[in-house]
Amino acid sequence: MEKSSNIQVISPNVKYTENYIYADYEYEETLVTKKDNELLVKPYQTSLCIRTARKVGRLGIMLVGWGGNNGSTFTAAVLANRHQLSWQTKNGKMDPNWYGSITQASTVRLGIDESGNDVYVGMSELLPMVHPDDLVIDGWDISPLNLAESMVRAKVIDYDLQQKLKKEMSAMKPRPAIYDPDFIAANQADRATNLIRGSRYEQYLQVRADIKDCRDRNKLDSVIVLWTANTERFCEVRAGVHDTSDNLERALRNNDTEISPSTIFAMAAIDEGCCYINGSPQNTLVSGVVERAERAGVFVAGDDFKSGQTKLKSVLVDFLVTAGLKPVSIVSYNHLGNNDGKNLSAPKQFRSKEITKSNVVDDMVESNNILYKPGEKPDHVVVIKYVPYVGDSKRAMDEYTSEILLHGTNTLAVHNTCEDSLLATPLILDLALLTELFSRVQLRRDDTEEWQSLHAVLSLVSYLLKAPLVAEGAPVVNALGKQRAAIENMMRACLALRPIHHMQLEHKVPFLRAELQSGAMFAGAPPNKRQKHAQNGAQ
Repeated sequence: MEKSSNIQVISPNVKYTENYIYADYEYEETLVTKKDNELLVKPYQTSLCIRTARKVGRLGIMLVGWGGNNGSTFTAAVLANRHQLSWQTKNGKMDPNWYGSITQASTVRLGIDESGNDVYVGMSELLPMVHPDDLVIDGWDISPLNLAESMVRAKVIDYDLQQKLKKEMSAMKPRPAIYDPDFIAANQADRATNLIRGSRYEQYLQVRADIKDCRDRNKLDSVIVLWTANTERFCEVRAGVHDTSDNLERALRNNDTEISPSTIFAMAAIDEGCCYINGSPQNTLVSGVVERAERAGVFVAGDDFKSGQTKLKSVLVDFLVTAGLKPVSIVSYNHLGNNDGKNLSAPKQFRSKEITKSNVVDDMVESNNILYKPGEKPDHVVVIKYVPYVGDSKRAMDEYTSEILLHGTNTLAVHNTCEDSLLATPLILDLALLTELFSRVQLRRDDTEEWQSLHAVLSLVSYLLKAPLVAEGAPVVNALGKQRAAIENMMRACLALRPIHHMQLEHKVPFLRAELQSGAMFAGAPPNKRQKHAQNGAQ
């Protein structure tokens, strides 16, 4: 039951066939060259042909850390929505939803109607997408508990819904996983009884066998492997070990101690032709992993789920900087009591999280050289504490201090209480569905060239990730609005639709207003009267 699109673009630039949507698209950018004290600006345009495969295959998602809070909550959410289960709480009857998912619960602007009003559609209506009800879920965990027991342990899902899911989830048991006490906190040792034994290379072979078994048994067209397990410490990235695909494999076979469990899962996924997504803040996606993905023609994406607090930070800092205010101090405090918080109470694992949380405003600061000198940044402090009593109910307190006119100060204080796994779970869904969608998109300039997929580092899904990985040499974008616009506008490009610009000239320019109000705008395309004012002189 794929999410089929009922949108049809009527344009000479779009062609629908049984297998593909073809779009002729003009990609535009503005090129800026600095010469002495002048900025020389030149419009750039290039013609692209984009094709999107219309057939949506059967998708499996294999979660590393399936038995954790995120994995059990994700499974419960998929099943509750698939079966349309209702349940009782102290607030009355509840029905399932996918709130928090941009593919399932957000809309995108398509265009205007005859009255000039904006028309919005669900994001999943733009292009053919996997339906969440059709997902096949599998995975690994160092804990042997079945998914029903894991759900009870997590204390996230309402009791009545747990009872309705118990039978089906009791039959779901995680596959043994890789445990290396050097990479996660020592306080996780009591869970680690469901393990893949042997050398790192033997563990890699077993993970590959697990992926193949899941794919063959469920007759899947594709599998996405997603890490939602404990945060690892950063591995010590070394030349000759992590820098190339061949060196990485050699180090794996030599049982090098700086090959982390997450790196083993990434290598196994890639070598089985699967996309790999890193949902925690460790440095799994080293150069050798990326090179391996490029060779295999699959995507990798990471790092760390971007849930409520970080999204809010991106929005606020972007707002302040674009408003001409200068954030000079950002202090973020969190406390939570789930197993993620327990693992992060260890210094090395906290440091991994601290690094990803501390870099989320850099591009916004660098965008304004009026406010900030080269290399200047706000003071940015991140604190995370483990408080078992609060469980999955994460508390986040942020203070933003900015300089305003004549060096005055303005301070914003934000308190956020959220159920951590209920925010993260929709991100898992979106990452899987968007990764699958973009794997069906290919581009070329003309029919003399071969079709090419997007770069192996799928930075298009940065909106969902706290520390987005980008292709080597590409700028890192953390501003939430830009990240969201990149997803929407790429999907529009697949239909030969221009990026959203919000100019609304049909409401601001008299002759365009008249064209809209008379119906002429909808009657047919206006004649092509491109007046070359620069060449002929304005009349």
